[in-house]
Amino acid sequence: MTEDLGWGHININVSNLEASIEFYKKLGFQPFVAGVPYLNLNAQTRAEIPSDASHALGLVAATAGRACILQLDDGFPKIDLTELTTQPEHSPLANDDLGLVRICLISEDLVSTYENLKSQGVEFLTPPSACHERLADVAVCKDPDGTLIELLQVYLERWGPYLS
Repeated sequence: MTEDLGWGHININVSNLEASIEFYKKLGFQPFVAGVPYLNLNAQTRAEIPSDASHALGLVAATAGRACILQLDDGFPKIDLTELTTQPEHSPLANDDLGLVRICLISEDLVSTYENLKSQGVEFLTPPSACHERLADVAVCKDPDGTLIELLQVYLERWGPYLS
């Protein structure tokens, strides 16, 4: 068991950095660093990722891009938005795919959060819906590139029989 690990960031590749920054600001994220220094990337101008860093990430040599790190609060994980010159020819994963398919953000008032985001033009796959035994309510929206964001209101007081 490795006990020396902690949260760092969640990387989301995007097709338009400015549009994605604006979307994530609607969710409450704020800029943390206008770039990713260890990749030699900044938010303003496209730069080539150094060969050692592109090799470490398994990227094609001479990959370039722009990036910005956002935070929801002062803690971790951060969100690392990266616009690369090499764009994939496939869509983001869907909820029934293998792998990391969505990130989840907690809301204390999901209906209000949903209505606020909907009024700002955020696209939703589902409105707030009660889950099994009303242990939580869930709504799912998409970022500009289709990355799924789960918005969750949890009712922990109802979880008694499930907690160990």
